[in-house]
Amino acid sequence: MPDYEKLYHLMVNAAEDALAALEDANVWDARRILIDAEQRAEENYVTSTD
Repeated sequence: MPDYEKLYHLMVNAAEDALAALEDANVWDARRILIDAEQRAEENYVTSTD
C-alpha cells in the first residue's frame, strides 16, 4: 500500500524548492525539480502497489 503521507511530503517539498528556484529566476531548475519529484513519486507508488 502506498505511503500517501510520504508522497505528499515529497511533492510539497519539491513545490517549495521549485518556488524558491523561480524566485531566483531559475525556470529550468524549477522544472527539473518538479519533474524529478513527479518521477520519484510515481516510482514509489508503483513499487508499493506490487
